[in-house]
Amino acid sequence: MTVAELRGVTKRFGPVEALKGIDLDIAEGELLALLGPNGAGKTTAIGMMLGLRRPSTGTVKLFGLDPADRRARSRCGVMLQESGVNQALSVSELVNLFRAYYPNPMSADRAIALAGLEPEAKKPVTKLSGGQKQRLYYALAVAGDPEVIFLDEPTVGMDVESRRTFLDSIKNFAADGRTIVLTTHYLDEADELARRIVVVDRGLIVADGTPDFIKSKVAGRRVTFDSDRALTEADFEGLPRQRLEISGQRAKLLTDQPEDVLRALFQRGMGIKNLSVMGADLEEAFLALTAHDKADAGASRSVEPDSSPLEEVNR
Repeated sequence: MTVAELRGVTKRFGPVEALKGIDLDIAEGELLALLGPNGAGKTTAIGMMLGLRRPSTGTVKLFGLDPADRRARSRCGVMLQESGVNQALSVSELVNLFRAYYPNPMSADRAIALAGLEPEAKKPVTKLSGGQKQRLYYALAVAGDPEVIFLDEPTVGMDVESRRTFLDSIKNFAADGRTIVLTTHYLDEADELARRIVVVDRGLIVADGTPDFIKSKVAGRRVTFDSDRALTEADFEGLPRQRLEISGQRAKLLTDQPEDVLRALFQRGMGIKNLSVMGADLEEAFLALTAHDKADAGASRSVEPDSSPLEEVNR
């Protein structure tokens, strides 16, 4: 079953074309990460699927219906980075309020437990930390027992332990056969969670596949090591490489010829320890897929409106 479908979708904001004729199908039970630089068009695409924006051309369907149809929207949950909830209400009061919007909601206790907020159930929103508020927004998103949930940068503001618990909760929710569409700038999260990654750039889908498939789009190996002295770009002059990052005595570079690079560094008398040579990771693949020449970066980059359409869900 297809949960969401976009066909030939374009979207213009004045002279700016945010989406340029994209086709996308999201199947039931998928855990999909929608990735892209700021202004790439991903937020506009999600706004279309939620019925918050209309395409300039093309068609968008949610559960085979117009995304603005209440029958489709009642089967969705949305987690925002910020939400206009009543700050004076407690966690349990807010969850029960949101449950009332849906025909067959989840129990309040289960929604709160999925978000790991049992100890905070009676606390007002004003007493929650930033990470706890993020988990509250997740509880509100699942309160209607949705078939598909859209998560917009869900772990922003969470500490390491909360983030790990939260990611496990998403995995468990997906294991029940729910469809999850995730946007995140934490590429390690996308690599860990997603079974499918769609990369959007300049209003176009530039890659679509499993995390391993996306990473395979980058030729080369990632070489990291520590040196016996502070490093500079001059130490790597003339060596075959695509990317180089230096932090004090530590270097990280992407190259198609790791053996030649290391041989040259040894010949130059560089001391190397903690050496690691691995395949390209998702971050490197993402940067390679969305890289542009500086000359055309400002001229042709797709630009989305300043305010996210996801922020309109609770308006």
